Amino acid sequence: MQHPRDILHGAQASTPLPVCDHYCGVEALMIKSLALQTEMSAELGSCGFDVTLDCEDGAPAGDEKNQANLVAALVNQALSATNNIANGKNHRVAVRVHPVDHPAFEQDVDIIVGGAAAGLCHVMIPKVETRADVDRAVQRVDQAAAPSGRRSPLPLHVLLESPAAVHHAFEIAAHPRVQSISFGLMDFVSSHGGVIPASAMGVAADPAWHSLDQFTHPLVRRAKLEISSACHAHGKVPSHCVVTEFRDVALLQSAARQAARAFGYTRMWSIHPAQIRPILQAFAPETQEIELAANIMQAGGQVDWAPISFGGKLHDRASYRYFWQVLQRAHQTGCRLPAAADVYFSDSFRRNANN
Repeated sequence: MQHPRDILHGAQASTPLPVCDHYCGVEALMIKSLALQTEMSAELGSCGFDVTLDCEDGAPAGDEKNQANLVAALVNQALSATNNIANGKNHRVAVRVHPVDHPAFEQDVDIIVGGAAAGLCHVMIPKVETRADVDRAVQRVDQAAAPSGRRSPLPLHVLLESPAAVHHAFEIAAHPRVQSISFGLMDFVSSHGGVIPASAMGVAADPAWHSLDQFTHPLVRRAKLEISSACHAHGKVPSHCVVTEFRDVALLQSAARQAARAFGYTRMWSIHPAQIRPILQAFAPETQEIELAANIMQAGGQVDWAPISFGGKLHDRASYRYFWQVLQRAHQTGCRLPAAADVYFSDSFRRNANN
């Protein structure tokens, strides 16, 4: 049987990434986050979230060179530990460097990519305004990575934080090295000179609340939808912004569900370890949807993905593709899969499908 990953991919299919991207920039928190990733990967059976070590807004200011050296050392330590323990299977560590026009950008890239390219899953470039910014980042990243012997080019994730950047979202998403686009909510709001209220940086606890929040303010909604649409048009991963109310789990999950179900985001930032599990739960498919997807995929696989009738409804490769994506998301979020679906994620099935 052909693996659904190979036969059902579409022109707009994005690279599956963990649904949570956890940011930390203080040494103690970075070490704890890397340890938590290892623990949860063992628990879930896959890497449930990325750890992005921060050299920009989440890091202490004024000591950029030492921060870059610290990050490079932690990336290499994490890679070495993971290779020794788990053959590198659950290792996903990234870095956020400074913007391309910041004096510390080249230093960040030279130290971290130049010294730890093999241990990075991607590089996050903040405050990207145009496709030219991506080109500049690619040139420096590749130059720094070349001596390391890394076999595959480092993917770039970019952060759009201004009205002008959102205007260029489709051009940026079309760049072949861009893997994911994130929305920088707080900078986006503040870049409007005070015309967007502070309430739009938060999440309304009460649906009847009359103040506009990040999901109801028209300009913020438009920006989120533009980025999501651009990503889906070009097979990239849209990553939703942070929720600053990290101690309110119900509010966080509500925001994550809106991002996933109403705005088309398949990934979300975390800025506190307490946010990781609620994000995974919010982005996970419902149990009934997982069961339906498993049954339809099993029936479709038995006829080599030809059209079938299931429950009185027609299913073909278009719907198979959707239900395969449901199973992928379930696997990424640590959901228990029916045996008929779990087999798709086994190493033995992958080997047999490739033979």
